[in-house]
Amino acid sequence: MPYRAPSRWTVAAALAGTLAFSVPGAVAAPPGQGDGAGAAAGTATSVPPEQVLEHLEVFQAVVHANNGNRASGTPGYRGSADYVVGRLRAAGYAPRVQAFMFPFFQEVVPTTVAVPGPGGVPRTLTAAEAAVMAYSGSGTVTAPVQAVDTTGAPAAGTSGCEAEDFAGFTAGSVALLQRGTCTFGVKAANAQAAGASAVLIFNTGLPGEEGVVAGTLGEPGATSLPVVSLSHAVGTALLGGGEVTVTAQTVSENRQTYNVLAETSTGDPGNTVMVGAHLDSVPEGAGINDNGSGSAGILAIAEALAGTETVNTVRFAWWGAEEFGLRGSQHYVADLKANDPGTLEDIALYLNFDMIGSPNYGRFVYDGDHSAFPPVQGPDGPVTAPEGSAAIEAAFHEHFGSVGLASGETEFSGRSDYGPFIAESIPSGGLFTGAEGIKTAEQAALFGGRAGVAYDFCYHGACDDLANVDVRGLAEMTEAAASVVRRFAASTQDVDGAGGQQGSRELPLGPATVDQGNGPRSAVEVPPAQ
Repeated sequence: MPYRAPSRWTVAAALAGTLAFSVPGAVAAPPGQGDGAGAAAGTATSVPPEQVLEHLEVFQAVVHANNGNRASGTPGYRGSADYVVGRLRAAGYAPRVQAFMFPFFQEVVPTTVAVPGPGGVPRTLTAAEAAVMAYSGSGTVTAPVQAVDTTGAPAAGTSGCEAEDFAGFTAGSVALLQRGTCTFGVKAANAQAAGASAVLIFNTGLPGEEGVVAGTLGEPGATSLPVVSLSHAVGTALLGGGEVTVTAQTVSENRQTYNVLAETSTGDPGNTVMVGAHLDSVPEGAGINDNGSGSAGILAIAEALAGTETVNTVRFAWWGAEEFGLRGSQHYVADLKANDPGTLEDIALYLNFDMIGSPNYGRFVYDGDHSAFPPVQGPDGPVTAPEGSAAIEAAFHEHFGSVGLASGETEFSGRSDYGPFIAESIPSGGLFTGAEGIKTAEQAALFGGRAGVAYDFCYHGACDDLANVDVRGLAEMTEAAASVVRRFAASTQDVDGAGGQQGSRELPLGPATVDQGNGPRSAVEVPPAQ
C-alpha cells in the first residue's frame, strides 16, 4: 500500500478521564503506544472489549493448529470460518456460507537468486533486489543469463512481449527481460515457449520504478518456470551475461474458499445496511490485526445486535480471499449483479473494517467527500466516492467527536472490500488504523504512539499475532463501528437523503446518540487506507 504524505485532520476537543474498560488477561499494548490524546470519559459499551479479544484468541489458536496462517484456501481459513459460523448460530443468526473458487498462491520457502559477485564469488540477492512473482512456478535452475530485446536504458519497452523477441535465444538459458508494455504473464509465457529455464524481469528504471516491483502473472498456469522480479540496478548489471542460480518453491493453483454472511431477522430488506471485514490472512502469518481485528470487531457487534429489532436490515459479511485481490467481495457483488440484481439495489450502504487494531494506531476514517485526498487513479479511471459516502464519513467523525477522541482521514482508494461496492455506486465508508505507512510526530501527538515508525510494523508479516494488537485502539474503533452501525440500522436518511425507513428510536447497541459532536477541524494530512 503506497504511503501518501499527510492532508487534513478532524480533531475533537479532548475530554478529561480515561476509557472505561478493563480487559482481564488481555494482550498489553507496547510501551508508549495507545496513549492517544483525548481519551473518552466513562464510555459505557454493549460490545465488551474482552469479547473482541476472545475472538482474536480463537483466531490465534486456529493459527497454531494450522501451519501458522489463516489464508484462504487453507485449513486455517476454514477453521476461522467455522468459528464465525458457530458463534453466529449461537447468537440466533442463520448464517450462509458462500463458496467460490479463486487463484491461490503461496511461496513455500523464500525464493533465492544467486548472481556473480566480487571476485567471481556468487552472492544472493536481498529482498530489496529480488522478489518472486505471484503465480510463479517452482524449480532450481543454474544457467547463463541471456538478455532479450533490451539495452537496460530507462524505459517501458516491449522486451519479451512478442515471440519474435526471442529469435536467437539459447534454450535452457535464464531469460532476462525488462518491464513494460505487456503483462508479466505474457512475457513469462513467451520465455517458456522459447525454451527458457527461468525468467528474471527487471524494473523500467524510470523515476519511481527503480526498485523491485510486486508483480503477478495474473493466474495459476501462466508458466511453470520460476519467475522473479529484479530492481533496475540488478537487471542492468546482468546484461553482460554470467551464470545465475534461481531457486523457487511455490504453490500456484485454483482453490475453493468461502464468504460467511448473516443478517438480522428484522428490518426493511429493501434498505439493507451491509457491514464487512475480510476474514483471511496472508499466507505469511496469522493476520491477527490484518484482519482478525476487523473480523472479531464485527462479530462482536453482530452478537450485540442479535435479537434487537432494527428498522433496516443489517447484513454482516466475512470475506474470503481479500488478500488475493478482493476476491470474496468481488464474487459476492458479481453474483448479485448477475443473478439477483434487486438484492444488490437494496443495499443502502456498505461499511468496511479492515485493520482496526494496529499497534501504533491512528483513528482514520475513509475520506468519503474527497476533502483531504483527490480521487486516486485506478485501472478504469479515477476512483470516486459514491454520493452518500460523505455522510458515512461524517457519522464516524461525529462519533469520535462525541467521546472526545481525535480522528483523521484516509484515502478513499477502493483498495479494500468496499471497492466492488463503490464500483456499483453504493455509498461506502469505514475505519482503518494504519498499515506500513510511517506515523508522523504530529500524528503521535494526536493519537499517541511512536513517531517515525510504521502504524503496523508487522504488516503482512509472520509477527502479526496477538502481541501485534493495541487493545485500547481496538476497543475505540470497535465502539465507533458499533455506534455507526446502530445509527444506520435505525435510519439511512443522512446517506440517501430521501426514501428508506426513517426510524428515530434508539437501538440498544453502542453509546448514546452520536449526531451532535463534530469537534473542530484543522488542515493536516493523513495516510491512505489499504
